[in-house]
Amino acid sequence: MRNFLKDFKAFAMRGNMIDMAVGVVIGGAFSTIINSIVNDLIMPFIALLTDSSELAAASLKIGERGGEPVLLNYGAFIQNVINFLIIAFCIFVVIRIIGRFQKKEEAAVTKSDEVVLLEQIRDALVQKES
Repeated sequence: MRNFLKDFKAFAMRGNMIDMAVGVVIGGAFSTIINSIVNDLIMPFIALLTDSSELAAASLKIGERGGEPVLLNYGAFIQNVINFLIIAFCIFVVIRIIGRFQKKEEAAVTKSDEVVLLEQIRDALVQKES
């Protein structure tokens, strides 16, 4: 049990906890924005196409149990799939942008390393000539 707790502590402390906490807070705020985009901007158009006042409430009665209807809530499922796709697309775009910045930084580091190497070669050649 001690090894398990020690391993868990090492795992939990591996990353920067403040960065993780900030990510969770920003993710929650981002989720609110995405839900608003889906519910307030996209779903009204889908509701028009499906002749439903609200897609999330769309369901199909598949039977009864104890006098209560058993519903297949396909509208809520479709809405959650749309939420997921929008969130996945936004994360994909953000990761691509971050990747481009990282490539530019790596290129700059590589160029400066090449300059240092060329300067060392030049200095070595100058010393040989002397």
